[in-house]
Amino acid sequence: MGLGLTQQTIMDEPPQSAVLTDYDRMHMKLYLRLLDAETDGADWREAVKVLFGIDPAGEPERASRVHRSHLARARWMTEHGYRQLVREAEK
Repeated sequence: MGLGLTQQTIMDEPPQSAVLTDYDRMHMKLYLRLLDAETDGADWREAVKVLFGIDPAGEPERASRVHRSHLARARWMTEHGYRQLVREAEK
């Protein structure tokens, strides 16, 4: 698997919260890699295969949901979640 993660550590959809979750903290590197892949114009199917270890041909709906939901959370981190990290670093 791309990040050396087990299937048990990756949820099909990250928890939705107005604050950073433990899941967000555990998967920050994954979020960054998703954002990099998008910026680089990588095909989402290749990204989900490499980063999540999900075969998009074998599980197309799940692969799409996992990619879409984690990318949305990664974007949320860049718009909102990072503020919490900054506040914590200032303490």
